[in-house]
Amino acid sequence: MSAIAPLAPEDHDEWMPLWRAYLEFYETELTDAQNELTFARLVSADDAVHGALIRDEAGAALGFVHWLTHPSTWSDGPYCYLEDLFVHPDARGTGAGESLIAHVREWARENGSPKVYWLTQRTNARARRLYDRVAVDTGFVHYEIDLEVSGGSAS
Repeated sequence: MSAIAPLAPEDHDEWMPLWRAYLEFYETELTDAQNELTFARLVSADDAVHGALIRDEAGAALGFVHWLTHPSTWSDGPYCYLEDLFVHPDARGTGAGESLIAHVREWARENGSPKVYWLTQRTNARARRLYDRVAVDTGFVHYEIDLEVSGGSAS
């Protein structure tokens, strides 16, 4: 049985290789400073970004999930945006991804969010098979404008 727990400062050395693999999957590079800032925000009780790790029975980290909430013009409660989800390739197909999504869904429910949503690439077929089982494809298309601000902006 896998265990999911909030990210803690002592998880840094296990989280970082998973994070770098996630960035590589999305063909993105961030500066070391941005990677460290991201981790610091994820483990800070004062930040709006949350994170959790899933571990196997032996305690090895298998993957992570990051999320945040934001106000909505369509709801009294804040929407929950699942920003990052990654499971190590060796652990895919084990239910780890579905467990991480369920973890965020339960957190969102407990914190008054009426909705959890996320984005993925159209070509991410394996992940989309999972997402099609646990959520509804809304048919929306994602657009963005890169403002090229300093830091580690990912596209």
